[in-house]
This record gives sequence, structure tokens and C-alpha cells, in this order.
Amino acid sequence: MSAPGLTRITSALRRIPAAKAARGSLIAVITVVFAAALGYLYHKTQGAAFKPHNEVLALLRELKEIDARWDVDVLRARNELPPSQVPAVDYGPPLARIQRELAAAVQEIDSPVLRMGFPDLSNAFVQKAELIDKFRKANTATKQALAQVLSAEPEIAGLVRGSWQDSRDRERLVATESAVVQLLAETQKYYFSPTEAQHRSVEALASELRASAGRLPPALREGILRFDGNVQHLLGAKPVEQELFARLSFLTAGPRVDSLTSAFSRELEATLGEGELHRVYLIAYAGALLILLAYLATRLAASYRLLNTANLALVTANEGLEQRVAERTHKLSEALKQLQDSEMQLIQTEKMSSLGQMVAGVAHEINTPLAYVKNSLGSVTGKLPELTQLIVESEKLLALLRAGAADPQQFAQQFALTHKLVAQLREHHVLGELQELAKDGLYGIEQISEIVTNLRSFARIDRSKVASFNLNNGLESTLLLAKHELKRHAVKKNFGDIPPVTCSPSQINQIFLNLINNAAQAIESGQGVITLTTRREGAGHVAVDVEDNGKGIPPEILPRIFDPFFTTKEVGKGTGLGLAIVYKIVEQHGGRISVNSTVGVGTRFTMVLPLTPPEPAEVAA
Repeated sequence: MSAPGLTRITSALRRIPAAKAARGSLIAVITVVFAAALGYLYHKTQGAAFKPHNEVLALLRELKEIDARWDVDVLRARNELPPSQVPAVDYGPPLARIQRELAAAVQEIDSPVLRMGFPDLSNAFVQKAELIDKFRKANTATKQALAQVLSAEPEIAGLVRGSWQDSRDRERLVATESAVVQLLAETQKYYFSPTEAQHRSVEALASELRASAGRLPPALREGILRFDGNVQHLLGAKPVEQELFARLSFLTAGPRVDSLTSAFSRELEATLGEGELHRVYLIAYAGALLILLAYLATRLAASYRLLNTANLALVTANEGLEQRVAERTHKLSEALKQLQDSEMQLIQTEKMSSLGQMVAGVAHEINTPLAYVKNSLGSVTGKLPELTQLIVESEKLLALLRAGAADPQQFAQQFALTHKLVAQLREHHVLGELQELAKDGLYGIEQISEIVTNLRSFARIDRSKVASFNLNNGLESTLLLAKHELKRHAVKKNFGDIPPVTCSPSQINQIFLNLINNAAQAIESGQGVITLTTRREGAGHVAVDVEDNGKGIPPEILPRIFDPFFTTKEVGKGTGLGLAIVYKIVEQHGGRISVNSTVGVGTRFTMVLPLTPPEPAEVAA
């Protein structure tokens, strides 16, 4: 071998250790980089601690429940006539506990949404708790004032009867008693509808009664003045209660809970989505590593034994990785199920809120005929003493007739007294007035019975029960229950001759109530028109149209109206779950629902249901 060739071989042999050292360093660096990337992706796949998040959602649901119970208590206290004997529930301790636990959760959980929204939510509930306490005190004072006013009616009637024999101006006594009855009726109207016009009406009647009291007997005049003082007390107490009720109506405690719950849920969903994305990256990265190792295996065939050992270690690591991935997937599935449970609980909260609004309207509708019946019975009670006196004197006259040998003068006096009482009854038209009062009372009772019957039919306990149901009857029941919401609008009914539908009546009634309430709320000002139409749709379907002439829905948001939590209403007036629930119920019944809207003209919702669904309708929890 020549000298140059030998030199080249020697130089190459000298470079081998240096090349091996450089290759080893490069492999070490690459290994560290791969390990760091693997560790980073594995860290990113670690899910958030779901227990604190679920506890926060549970606390927010408790706040929402307290807010809903507050609203129901306020509406019940405002519409119940007698003062409640049951002490009001004190939500202060549970509210303080919830606020403490939420404050601790803000420190524990790294949640920007919770950290920013909790202070405003806490302040809103503190303000509402203070207003609730003031409203309860004002409501109690108003009811006590009304009770004192109502208790004056029998007292005045007794004073009138006591002054009857000695008074020469009996017409004035009758006019005074009539004025008292009229003032009582106007005072009760003012209690249930405290408008400025009704306030002036009560003031005018009270002023006239005070002016006429100076010419009455002393005892009756004092009773009139006491009655007037009670009326003035009520006129002073009711505006305070009404002002507190109006302030409570504009508080945003409940909507803030819904907003914070929705934002917190979205934040948790985003965290879960990020973990799922990194899990995909981790799987892809592991696959890339396997490909790289396979490529190196072809290059290191001479080191078979070492490669075999490395492959066994890699298989072991891969199995552990798959196990961890499976465990993480199981945890993510459980978290998704918990989120779905939270969504169902939010839907249930929306149902409770709607029920509270419906109960308030029904209570108002029942109180009106109830007060009507009470007034009629009170007037009947006022007429009974005259009838009783006539019966007693008539029995005395009959006893004289049966005796036969009675004193003619005594008989003539008794006959004249009986005749006078009969003439007095005829003059006052007592019998005719009693008949009219009895008819009025029966009419009011029939109205209450009709409202209760429709409410029982509307809110069935077994919501999953499937039955044959006429949609026209469901619309009629819903209109009666929504009468308070529709009092400013006209309702046109174009009911066709349609066959019954196999469905869940309670769920279909829920759809009707939601669509009709939305139609009423879409009409912002003035008297609107809501048109309800039922018709056959082909041979096997029935269609229902709910149309209004309100403001309409802009085209850019029309495709999103059935999305959960999407709403165009102001804060405090909607959660965005109503139409989503409607869409789900219609879909479960094998039907379809569509909407056609023009801005400035109105909106029409069309629901089409099959006469017999393909499968029995299942009711969501």
C-alpha cells in the first residue's frame, strides 16, 4: 500500500472516535428534546380538577334557587290578601355560606370568569336581600292596614242599625252605608291595582264621606272618622310597598347567576377542549416516535440485540401510555356527563322560573273573582238582619192568629209592624238584590273553578304520559293560563277541525305557553294581535301556527334562535333555553318546527306534529 493511502486510512481511523462522540451528543440532545416535548404534551392532557368546578356549579344553582324562591315569596306576599301566619324563610345563613364557599373557590380555582363575576354577583344578592327584608315589612304593614279597613264594614253597619230608630233622616243613613260599601270596594281595587287614578278615586270618595259625617249621629260619625283614618293609613302604606316591589323587579341577581353559570361552563368546556386537543397531539407524537424508531431499526441492523431490548422497552412504554390515555379518556367522558347533568339542571331552573311567572299570573286571575265573591257575600250579610226581623215579627203575627182570642189592638199593631217591614223590604228591593248578589257570587266561583281545572290539566305530574290529545283544547287552556300576559293584546283563533294527536299533553302545553309568551313579548308597544291557527297538514300530520305582529327577528340571528343559551332579550328577561327546549320536545315527538320572520312586520312559528309518532314520545327530565 502506498504512503498516501495509508495516511488516509490512519486519518479516518482517528476521526471515528470523534464522530462517535459527536453522534452520541447529538442523540442525547435529540432525546432530551423529544422527552421534553412528550412531557409537555402529557402535562397538557392532564384535565382540570372537576370536583371544585362542580361544587361551584352546585353553589350557583343554590343561588339561583334562592333567587327564584325570593321571587315566588314576593309574588305570593303581594297577591295574598290576609297576612301570612307562616314566618318567612330566612335565607340569610345559606346565602352567607354560599358566598363564603364561592369566595374560597375563587382563591382555589384559576378561573378569570369566576374571579371577575363573583364580586358583582355577591353585591347583587346583598342588595336584593336588603330589599326583600324591607318589602316584607312594608307588605305586612299594608295588609294590616287593609285588614283594619275591611273590619270597619260590620262596625259601620251596626252603627247604622243602632241609629235607625232614632234618626229622622234615614235616607242619609242609607246613603252613608252605601258610600262606605263603595269606598270599601274602591279601596280593595286600589290594593290589587295601586294606580294613580285609583288612588285619586279612593281619596275623592273618602273626602265625600268625611264631608257628610258632620251631619250624622255622634256614634256613627266617630265610626266614619275611624274608618277614614284606616283608609288614609292604607293609602300611605301601599305606595311604599309598590315602590319596593318595582325596585325588586329591576334587580339582576338571578340573571347574573345565569350569566356567570353560562360563562363558567363555557370556560370549563374550553379547558376540556384544550386537553382533548393535546391528547390528539400526544397520540400523533407517539405515532411519529414509533415511525422514527422503525426507521432507526433499519439503520441499526447490526445492533439487533440492543435494538430488540430497546423495542421491548418501547412496547412497555407504549402500553403504559395507552393505559394512561384510556384512563384520561374515561375521566373526560365522566366530565362530559357531568356537564350534561349541569345543562339539564339549568334547563330545570328555566322551567322553575317559567312556572313562577305562570303562578303569578294565575294568582292574579284567581284573586279578582275571589274578591268579587267576597264583596257579594259581605253585601248579603248586610241584608240578613232585615229579613231576620221580618221573620220574627211574622211569627209573632201568626201566633196571634192561632190564639184566636187575641187583643184586636195588639193584633192591629203587630199587623201594621209586619206590613211596614214588608213594605220596607220591597222599597229597598232586598230580595231582588240578594238574587243578583247570589248570581254574582256563583259566577265568580265558576271562574275560579275554570281556572283551577285548566291549571290542573296544564301542569300534569306525569309529564312522560302519552295520550290522545286535541291541540285546540291545549291552546284554549294555555290562553286561559296566559291571560294575564295577553291582557294588552288581541288574540285571533283560527281553529280548524283537526284529529287528536298521540303525544305528551304536558309537554305540548309547555310549547304553546312558550310560543304564546314569546309572541306577547315581541310586541313592544301598543295593542298587538296574536293569531293562532290549527289545520291538517297532509294525511298524517297536524300543523299549529303562532303568529304575531311584533318587531320581528333580524335575518342574521334567525338561524341561531333555537341554540341553547342564545337570547336577544335584555338582561333579566331570558336565559336562551325556552326555544331550545321547544325544539327538543318537537323533535322527540317526531315533528318539526320552523320560523318565518320579517323585521317590522312580525313573526310566525309553525309546528307540525304527526298524528302517531314513530316511537313513543320520551320526556326529558
